Amino acid sequence: MARMSLVRSLVVVALLAPGVKANAANADPDWPCIQRKVPQLSLGQIWNGPELPSAAKDWSKDPAISALVEEVAARRMPIAEAQKKIRDFAAAMPAEQLAPKMAMLVQGMFDHMDAERSHVMSGISRYAHKQLQMAAELRKEASGVDALQAKPDADPDEVERRTEQLKFATRIFNERVQSLTYVCDVPTIIEQRLYQLSKTVSEALAAKK
Repeated sequence: MARMSLVRSLVVVALLAPGVKANAANADPDWPCIQRKVPQLSLGQIWNGPELPSAAKDWSKDPAISALVEEVAARRMPIAEAQKKIRDFAAAMPAEQLAPKMAMLVQGMFDHMDAERSHVMSGISRYAHKQLQMAAELRKEASGVDALQAKPDADPDEVERRTEQLKFATRIFNERVQSLTYVCDVPTIIEQRLYQLSKTVSEALAAKK
C-alpha cells in the first residue's frame, strides 16, 4: 500500500505541475504558458523609425537583404554578431540606397521573425494539448492500478509491472512539463531579438545622417 501511495502522489504532483492546465488569464484553452498569448506582433511594437514605404514589402526579391534577414534572425547567432552584421551592411551601403535598403531589412526581419514566432506558438499549443491527453491517461491508469490492487486475488507481479509503468509514464510527463516551461520563453526571446535588431537599424540610419 505504501508503494501505491507513492505512485499516486507522483501522479498528483505531475498533474498539478505548470503547463498541464491552460493559464486562466488566457482565452485559448490550449495555451499553457505564464506569458500572455499575443498571436501576432505589430510593426509598431518593434519599430519606432519612419513609416516603411510599400516597396519595403518586396524585400524577398533582394538577394542581399534576404540573405541578411536569414542570418540575423537565426537565434543560434549571438545578438552582438547579428547587430554587427547590420552595422557593417549599412556602412557599406551608398548613401542614396541606405534608407530604402534599411526599410526592406526591417520589413524582412519583421515578416520572417513574426512568422517564426507564430510557428513556435502553434507548436506550443499542440504540445500542451498532448500534455492534457497524457494527464487524462495518467489519471485513468492510476485508477486502474488502484482497482487492481484492491482485488483480493490480484497478481502481485501484475501490480508491480503496472506500478512501474505508471512511475515511468509519470516521469516522462514531468520531463515534458519541464521542456514546455523552457519552450514558453521562445516567443518572447524572438520578440526581444527582433526589437534589438530593429533598434540597431535605427542607430545605423542615425549614424549616417
